[in-house]
Amino acid sequence: MPTYVARARDSQGNSTKQRVVAESASEARSVLRERGLYVLDLKQAQAFDPSTFDLAQIGTAMAKITVKDKAVFSRQFAALVNAGVSMVRGLGVLAEQCENPKLKGCLVEIRSDVEQGSNLSDSMRKHPEAFDGLYCSMVQAGEVGGVLDEVLNRLSKLLEDQARLQNQIKSAMAYPTTVGTLAVLIFIGMVVFILPTFAGVFKQLGGELPAFTQFMMNISVFLRTPQYSVGLILVLFGLSIVYRRYYNTRVGRETIDRLTLKLPLFGDLIQKTAVARFCRTFGALSGAGVPILTALEIVRDTSGNQVIANAIDEARRSIKEGGMISLAIQKEQVFPVMAVQMINIGEETGELDKMLLKVADFYDDEIEQTVKALTSIMEPIMIAVLGGMVGSILVAMYLPMFKIFDLMG
Repeated sequence: MPTYVARARDSQGNSTKQRVVAESASEARSVLRERGLYVLDLKQAQAFDPSTFDLAQIGTAMAKITVKDKAVFSRQFAALVNAGVSMVRGLGVLAEQCENPKLKGCLVEIRSDVEQGSNLSDSMRKHPEAFDGLYCSMVQAGEVGGVLDEVLNRLSKLLEDQARLQNQIKSAMAYPTTVGTLAVLIFIGMVVFILPTFAGVFKQLGGELPAFTQFMMNISVFLRTPQYSVGLILVLFGLSIVYRRYYNTRVGRETIDRLTLKLPLFGDLIQKTAVARFCRTFGALSGAGVPILTALEIVRDTSGNQVIANAIDEARRSIKEGGMISLAIQKEQVFPVMAVQMINIGEETGELDKMLLKVADFYDDEIEQTVKALTSIMEPIMIAVLGGMVGSILVAMYLPMFKIFDLMG
């Protein structure tokens, strides 16, 4: 629907500027009148209208809606709905106090749609950058079942768990990333600026450079030559493009995702993370009353790993034919045996959603322990890498000194 920009005056005579999403200008005027505003001027917003373009639009476009933002909104909205506050008023209150400009804009438009009679889930589906299919499906189930506040609380718990999981993984990657970046920068700095000085002194005294020093000098010359450096950057950029295009194909995605699950240190963490995400998301959808086939389709699209998605898709087809989820995902051999057995027990006892959440809690604890173990392993490895890179430069500089001393003698 088009967006209209209006100059209006409120009941106290204060001038204000409003943006309204409506089917027509007359509908936009009606919405503004319902808000208690007197319309002075109304026009449809253009993509690059200079009169409506400002720095705030740039900030809104660059803003990112995080999992934490959605979790806070869900928790607060659930409290308002449970307290008996009308949906339109609740959305308006949350939009006013929202600090994220992009989420605030989405809430304003959602409030306008709901005010015009649209369902909350249908209004949210118009903003996939803020509310994905998982979120909208659970909200729709809450609207149909009359338990919107309960579903919103489940969503906030789900999003909070996802945020905590992301923070755990980020904390595991922060140390090796920082140390690795510093090691590369120190290595390049010493090769480009320090090593040539020592090599120049050695050549003035005469003599042939040791093989290792000459090798490091060749690297230094390569990095200090502009055309070589630019060529290296272009090659790396080209490889990244080839990688992305290959990964965007189904075969490439399956191949790379299968390899990531077999990585020495990170494969186990990736597998446990995928299993925890699958179980928690599927359990939340099932508990909210979303049909199993629809829930599996949503979980498949949000799995983040093509191999896991294939196993979920196989489970979906198996259920269509009257099979069981546990037997279907067992065929792909990407889920741990314990997870498969607990899902099987949940199917047999009729408490699949509760069992899935228990499996998710178990693997969340496993992820936490894996992150701690991974961090303890990565620390000495990265220190050794940093020491090796700096030490290679020092060796390259000190090897010629022994010959220098011989020449001076």
